[in-house]
Amino acid sequence: MATEPEVLIPDKHIDCIGLFCPMPIVKTREAMAGMRPGQLLAMLSDDPASDADMRSWCQITGNELVEVSRESGVYRFLVRRTR
Repeated sequence: MATEPEVLIPDKHIDCIGLFCPMPIVKTREAMAGMRPGQLLAMLSDDPASDADMRSWCQITGNELVEVSRESGVYRFLVRRTR
């Protein structure tokens, strides 16, 4: 029996399209500060450096990078606050 894929619904969304380094990380940090552990943040960015930046930021801060996708030059990051 196949299992249904888990649907993750973000608790908060931020749009960083048109912003370049370091602003997507700054806006992510600000948004995460108002969230509780376990909550999910969805962030959109068209900055080509945002993929590497978000991976690094999550590793440094200990937050979980749950999902990264890219469509038509726009990245969608799903990050879970861990602490």
